[in-house]
Parts: sequence; C-alpha cells; structure tokens
Amino acid sequence: MKKYLSFIKIEHTLFSLPLIYSGLLLGARGTVPPMRLFLLVLTAATGARTVAFALNRIVDRRIDARNPRTASRDLPSGRMSMWEAGWVAVSGAALYFGSAYLISEFCFALSPIPLIVFIVYPTMKRYTPLAHFGVGLGLAMGPLGGWFAISPSLDGLVIPLILSLFTLLWVAGFDIIYATLDEEFDRKEMLYSFPVRFGRVRALRYSGYLHAASFLCLTVLFVYATLSVFALPLLAGTGVLLYLEQQYANNVELAFFRINAVAGVVVLLMVVIGVYA
Repeated sequence: MKKYLSFIKIEHTLFSLPLIYSGLLLGARGTVPPMRLFLLVLTAATGARTVAFALNRIVDRRIDARNPRTASRDLPSGRMSMWEAGWVAVSGAALYFGSAYLISEFCFALSPIPLIVFIVYPTMKRYTPLAHFGVGLGLAMGPLGGWFAISPSLDGLVIPLILSLFTLLWVAGFDIIYATLDEEFDRKEMLYSFPVRFGRVRALRYSGYLHAASFLCLTVLFVYATLSVFALPLLAGTGVLLYLEQQYANNVELAFFRINAVAGVVVLLMVVIGVYA
C-alpha cells in the first residue's frame, strides 16, 4: 500500500481537494450538502487524482529513467511493473466513474472530459512550453466538478468558472517554479518548459505574473459571489501566501509543497466563512 500511495503521490490531493470542496460549497448556496455527497466527491477526486498521476508516470517513465532526480521513482527503478501501474490507473478510473455515476447522471455524462485532459497534458512538454497550463487545466476542472456535484446543470456557471480560472493560473504558476528543478535536464532532452524557453529568471517572473492574476481572479470571485466580509482576512492571507511562494521560489520544497498546501486550505476556509458566516 505504501508503494502504491507513493506512486500516485496521494499527498498532492491537498492541492486539488480544497478547491473541489470550494466549488461544492459555492454551489450549495448557503445550504449544507449531505454527508453522502461529501464522501462521493472525496472518492471521485481520489479516483481522478489516481488516474492522472498514474497516466503521468506511465507516459513519462522513460524520461524519468534518464533524469537523475526522478530515476528512483517506482516505474524507472523497477519497484513497480507496467502491469501494476496499469491496474492502478484502471482502479482509479473505476472509483472515479463509479462515484460520478452515484452523484448524478449529469456528472456521469461529463466524467470522461477530465480523463481526456489527463491523457493529453503529460505529453505536452514534448512539444510546447504551455505544458504548465495543461497541468493547470487538469486541476482547474476540480472546482467545476464540485459545483456540478450539487448543481447538475450548466446554469449560473460564472462563479465556478472564476474559481477554476484562479486554479488554472495558480497551478500553472507553481508548476513553473517546480520546473526549475529540471531546467538543465529538460534543455538537454529538448523538452519544453518556461525555464527552458525563457530562462530561470524570466520564467519565475512570469510565474509571479500568473500568481498576481490568480489573486485578482480570487478577489473578483469574492466580490461577485458576495462572500461575507468576515472572510476578507482569508482572501488577504491567500495573497500573502502567493507572495511568499514567489519570494521563496528558490526553495522548491517550501514554495511548491508546503506553501501551496496551505494556500489551498486557506481558499477553502475563505469560501466556508464567506458562504456560511
């Protein structure tokens, strides 16, 4: 079990799950969703995350084997076989589709769309530096999924779309920071990323622009969704965390893993207080 959880990086769910639940609570419009729905959203998110990471590891296994930083991962190191990785992906898909089916027919009908993104975005770094936005799009569908779980229609999508745009810009920004770890290797392998295309300094500058734009989106969401003034400190706190992420961009462990995990939770708390206070 430890091997499988390591393979799919289950801890990275901390980046996506708070935004998914934020979409759910915004869609609830002040009511309290039933516990059954909370649990189904959790299992759907876990299944989707499992598929996304498994596909990413499978697609990148040969590149990972040549990269000293990633050569110890499960597939390139031989700790896990392709057969096992395939079954992890299939199991995640079964959990995801099953949860979507139990949530509603509407969610089940839309459920294949994220999988298309999960299949495409791991290949993007082979032909475009916009691959960071592919990662962002993968996570940006989460808030929409949370919204659709409790509001199964295409009506009134402005609020979840703003939250999804925040997520896309936020994730693309921190993925650029993460990509600085492999700048030299990616250039040697002729892979695409912002650090390779623009150099580290300019890439981090663009990451800062993306995070500034993401905070603007969150501010627009705060106003448009008429969230409670009591949530204002948490909006400001998110801005501070995004600023700190840029300040400590050279410390990827701190900026990418720790500050981001806290930022997602702060956004969720902002929504909870903003909707229910």
